[in-house]
Amino acid sequence: MAATQRIAVGAMVAAACATSLAGCANGSHGSKEGTSGPRRGAPAPNSALRLIGDGSTAYTGGQPYVPTPERLKPGQKPPQFVVFSWDGAGEDSQKLFSHFRKVSKENHATMTYFLSGVYMLPEEKRDLYRPPQHSRGSSEIGFNDEQGIADTVKQVRLAWLEGNEIGTHFNGHFCGPGGGVGEWSVEEWKSEIAQAKQFVKTWKTNTGMEKAAPLPFDYDKELIGARTPCLEGQKNFMKAARQLGFRYDSSGVNDQVWPKKNQGLWDLSMQLVPFPGHTYEQLTMDYNFMVTQSGTQTQGDPDKFDYWGDQMRDGLIKGFYRAYDGNRAPLIIGNHFESWNGGTYMRAVEEVVREVCNKPEVRCVSFHQLVDWLDAQDPETLKKLRSLKVGEAPRQGWASFLSGRPAPAPKGAPGAPAVQQ
Repeated sequence: MAATQRIAVGAMVAAACATSLAGCANGSHGSKEGTSGPRRGAPAPNSALRLIGDGSTAYTGGQPYVPTPERLKPGQKPPQFVVFSWDGAGEDSQKLFSHFRKVSKENHATMTYFLSGVYMLPEEKRDLYRPPQHSRGSSEIGFNDEQGIADTVKQVRLAWLEGNEIGTHFNGHFCGPGGGVGEWSVEEWKSEIAQAKQFVKTWKTNTGMEKAAPLPFDYDKELIGARTPCLEGQKNFMKAARQLGFRYDSSGVNDQVWPKKNQGLWDLSMQLVPFPGHTYEQLTMDYNFMVTQSGTQTQGDPDKFDYWGDQMRDGLIKGFYRAYDGNRAPLIIGNHFESWNGGTYMRAVEEVVREVCNKPEVRCVSFHQLVDWLDAQDPETLKKLRSLKVGEAPRQGWASFLSGRPAPAPKGAPGAPAVQQ
């Protein structure tokens, strides 16, 4: 299933790209020092299962294998967080969702999958989708068939049970002028979000697969963040998201510095990292590397495939070490399940996962886990961390830099939404 996507970074990136019916993958924790930690928690027993609505989703208790966030102690060096996230999650014939779930488990990682709601809606039911500023049943990325939905549901179910996050990439993926998401009002964003949730919560009814196992989570509570199509429409989306109780947004572009809140949401934008062979930096996303290498041609010169993939891999790794040896700012990476330029970017991402996620003091986590950790920290500690520039390590060392007496931990569970529903 093809899709058209554009992501803008200054004047460099302004074209459209094709994405497959794919999304994100990730895995569970291991016991290696400095990673996400050992497997904590366990799958909820069957007795805890409580179906929701038509049984497409279910409450099964707390999510397995998610570590409890801990506040930094005075003088403690922060961990190096890395977030791998995938736009338009789904499983198609490439089987990249299942592949990266396996890669994640092998490397003590979890990730975030931004699920496209229309990938849970069969083609024959397309008229159920009413996109803002477009005719009923329209979509730039098409819809799905029964097998595609069954395969996607299976991967989403397993991913969540392994500690991964299920976010949203909304529905029709409309970009640019003429009704693109950048022109949507706050109320139109609310409609799009409500429909994305609804397609996930009613996939059994819409497919007739009534005997299939449910997704093991309440999507109204699971869904706390997103990335907008083409990184457009962020202003009004954030207003809608804040009112709906979302906790973060990853639709912007930023430098490698510690995140802060914007309009009540954690700004977890993708970042600019070194671009080998160039004087400018590149956004941490496969599409942006591709468009500067082969333009909008998703299959360029085969003789350059390996070189292009190495460029992306080396740029991400340079960005990682710049943070790891410097200010320890979380590294935010975004991708698609795609086969552009011979699949070289998928190879690059896998090599980055294997390179960084097993290192001491590194935690490859989902956005959900990252915001839980950020919300658990002393605000003064985060303020100090944000004072460090790109690649800047504390001159007197971490013990001295963060030696101040922290404020008492906040009461209640960390990470309450900006606005309760």
